[in-house]
Amino acid sequence: MKVANHNAIIVGGASGMALATAEMFVEKGGKVAILDLPKSDGAAVAARLGGTFHACDVTDFEGTEAALDAAVAALGSVHFLCNTAGGGISKRTIGKDGPHPLDGFQKIVNLNLISAFNISRLAAFAMAKNEPNEDGERGVIINTASIAAFEGQIGQVAYSAAKGGIAAMTLTMARDLGGLGIRVMAIAPSLFATGLTALAPDDMVSVLVKDAAFPKRMGRPDEYARMAIAVYETGMMNGNTIRIDAGQRFAPK
Repeated sequence: MKVANHNAIIVGGASGMALATAEMFVEKGGKVAILDLPKSDGAAVAARLGGTFHACDVTDFEGTEAALDAAVAALGSVHFLCNTAGGGISKRTIGKDGPHPLDGFQKIVNLNLISAFNISRLAAFAMAKNEPNEDGERGVIINTASIAAFEGQIGQVAYSAAKGGIAAMTLTMARDLGGLGIRVMAIAPSLFATGLTALAPDDMVSVLVKDAAFPKRMGRPDEYARMAIAVYETGMMNGNTIRIDAGQRFAPK
C-alpha cells in the first residue's frame, strides 16, 4: 500500500506513538482522522495535520462506533487503522487485600482487548468497501500489543492477558479478512518514552531497561511510527506480532 492519497484513522493519535504515526503518514502524503479522549490535544493535533478530530473513549463501545463512522465520513474512506489505545494496572492475582478484583481485570481487558477488536471490526467493515489496488489490497489494520504479552511481570496479569489477546487474535483476524484484501498486524513495544514514562529520570530509566540487549534506552515514538508505516507499505507483512524491544525480555519484576 502507498501512503500518498490514502486515508488513516489513528486511535490514540493525540500523543505518543500514535501521534508520531499520524505525523509520518501526513508527511508521506496521506490524510488522517484522530480519535482520542475529549480531554486530549486531539483537536489541536488534527488542525495542525490538516485532519479531523473525533472525541471518544474506547471503552464506550457504541460511542466509539459513532466516532469511527464520523471519521470515515470525514475522510471519505479508510485504508489504514493504527490503534495504540490502552493502559494497565499493577495487581497480583492474590494480594494483601485478597484476590485480584474481578472488575479491575475486566476493565483492563475492555480497555485493551475488547476495544481493539471493536475498532478493528468496524474499520474492516469500512475498508471492505474500498476498491482494491493492483495487488488486491483494500486496507491495513495495526493494533498495539506489548512485550508483556509474552513475558508479563509480577502484577501485570490483567495487562498481559489483554495484550496477549491482541497478539493471539492477529493471525486469525488476518485469515478472516484475507479474502477481502485486508491485512492485520500487531506491534509489541517494550518501554517507550510516552506519557509519564517520558518524564522518568535517567537513573530510573537505566533500571527499567537493564535487561535490553541494545540500545539500553526507552524506545522513541518515531521508531514505532517507522515500523507502522513499514507494515503499511509492505504487502507481505500480515498476521504477525512484531516486537520492537531492543532485545529486552522482562524479568519477573
